[in-house]
Amino acid sequence: MANCSRLGVMLAGIKLKNPVIAASGTYGFGEEYAPFLDLKCLGAITLKGVTLAPRKGNKPPRIVETPAGLLNSIGLENPGVEEVTRAILPRAAKLNVPLIVNIAGETVEEYAEVAARLEGKFGVAALEVNISCPNVEKGCLSFGSDPKAASEVILAVKENTSFPVITKLSPNAGNIVSVAMSVAEAGTDAISLINTVKGMSINVRKRCPELGNITGGLSGPAIKPIAVCMTWEVAREVKNVPLIGMGGIMCAEDALEFILAGASAVEVGTGNFVNPRVTLEIIEGLENYCMEQGVKNITELVGAAWKEG
Repeated sequence: MANCSRLGVMLAGIKLKNPVIAASGTYGFGEEYAPFLDLKCLGAITLKGVTLAPRKGNKPPRIVETPAGLLNSIGLENPGVEEVTRAILPRAAKLNVPLIVNIAGETVEEYAEVAARLEGKFGVAALEVNISCPNVEKGCLSFGSDPKAASEVILAVKENTSFPVITKLSPNAGNIVSVAMSVAEAGTDAISLINTVKGMSINVRKRCPELGNITGGLSGPAIKPIAVCMTWEVAREVKNVPLIGMGGIMCAEDALEFILAGASAVEVGTGNFVNPRVTLEIIEGLENYCMEQGVKNITELVGAAWKEG
């Protein structure tokens, strides 16, 4: 496995053995991937979105493949924070890998309450605040589209947790840079971007939308150029907050694009469905690249594409 000293990073005060993180919504609660790889090799795992009350999610169909991508409309299905803290987190903590808990809500108060319920729970390394999901009727995206509302959510979460706070941004916001600057001022410890791009697919035989929710979130290689561009734009304006890049990462070269654009770490999502061991292959690819290029630590590459431009 890769040289930890070469790939090790500090992210918002969290020590990661490498910058590769499994993305929320694609890795369940971590245990689901244990049969395929040694999870301790990952930088971290971001657990699927957790809300205050249990959610059944959207009506099916919830997933449809598209050219170079995947549309999903899960609707934040989860058992609720009480069940997660009671039964799921104790098991996930035994995986011996940093756990980032993705949280969501319909109101500022709900975000704050979920953060409070998770406070001090063993195994949790950070909270990722989802203000960017396009698949729910209330909350999330409405906060992620408004810099002032986004700031209010982050301030409320920060008041209710001692864990590092990561804010997950939406490409569907009118101006993602202004939202990023707002949450940075509110004290977010890191920013992850981007969440899925709103889209839809129509079945021409049945003459109806493929998804039960009509629209969903597009992920996969189709959105990578959008994600890299937004990472680049935010990195140039938000100087003192580390970024986590995501969107269509399928190999080490994809991950390197985000790092060179300004991301300190990356999250791998849809690629896990195609190849459950893709995260390990990316870690090994990053190690090989650093060796070939004479890079002593991968942090040397963060933002290198624009710092030299």
